[in-house]
Amino acid sequence: MLTSAPECPGRHRLPEVLMSKAVHLAVYDTLADWETGYATAYLARTGHTVRTVALTADPVTSVGGVRVQPDLTLDALRPEDSELLILPGADLWDTGRSLAPFARAARAFLDAGVPVAAICGATAGLAREGLLDDRAHTSAVPMYLDATGYGGAARYVESDAVTDGDLITAGPTEPVAFAREVLKRMGAFEGERLDAWYRLFHDSDPAAYETLNA
Repeated sequence: MLTSAPECPGRHRLPEVLMSKAVHLAVYDTLADWETGYATAYLARTGHTVRTVALTADPVTSVGGVRVQPDLTLDALRPEDSELLILPGADLWDTGRSLAPFARAARAFLDAGVPVAAICGATAGLAREGLLDDRAHTSAVPMYLDATGYGGAARYVESDAVTDGDLITAGPTEPVAFAREVLKRMGAFEGERLDAWYRLFHDSDPAAYETLNA
């Protein structure tokens, strides 16, 4: 057990100068707010600016009842102004095509060489857009993506989270593994400290705390 009240792991590692570009977190009604919290929190704590992007300027409400006022609208988002696009899951991914513009934005990002990270239902949105046909990926279960009619079943990987070039995917029960891949891709943590971060939040390993904050 810890013998003193800990500070938030990694907090003292903030760089002095913030990035000029931002990480963009997609927000929409019914978004699964628990899926991206680890990733966005530790991106912010390691010097990355996180901004929310929605289809309109109207507030959205997560599945947990959290009301979010977007920072900008999707039509104003350009890949060259972004470090990363994060797409959380949401009920709306499976109940129609209202979120398809975010999948099209993901295509534009990947075409421009800007990373995209998708978790849970957002992976189905990318599958419908054809973005998983030629990339290694994962999701909740293979059958979930098969139902989209996509052509990438042979590239499905049974893993907590998968990175293939500029694309990161994960299933709904793996927010920590998802965050690990995001933090690694963005250079927030590396090597031993990345491993310690994962062991702390995934395995509740108290020894990892000391390594992370050494």
